[in-house]
Amino acid sequence: MMETRTVSVSIRESPQKVYEFAADPANLPKWAPGFVKSIDNRDGQWVAQTTMGEVTFAFAERNSFGVLDHGVTLPSGETFSNPMRIVANGQGSEVLFTLFRHAPMTEAEFDRDATVVLGDLEKLKAVIEAL
Repeated sequence: MMETRTVSVSIRESPQKVYEFAADPANLPKWAPGFVKSIDNRDGQWVAQTTMGEVTFAFAERNSFGVLDHGVTLPSGETFSNPMRIVANGQGSEVLFTLFRHAPMTEAEFDRDATVVLGDLEKLKAVIEAL
């Protein structure tokens, strides 16, 4: 088993509003600039320019449970699964993203990834609360 870390942020908007914005892959560069620089749909596949080069995204089907899980396939062909959820938190939402520490990732690299994800989730919060 791998070490995991769940990063979360509270957003003062309904889970439906947060989900609708975050579930649209075209919005990724607006709220995840720590990783995604640009993204486009090529023949039904989401391809992004990222800090790790060109990657493809495969997203969970739209659903009523707030599940935003997605797979990211790197240029090497390696695919990473990224569990992500939007859950109700009173009148607002909690956005949760679980990171896995893959070998041979160091503790410092894992900490850096968690910091980047937190920054992206805070950007998501700022963008959504400004809509």
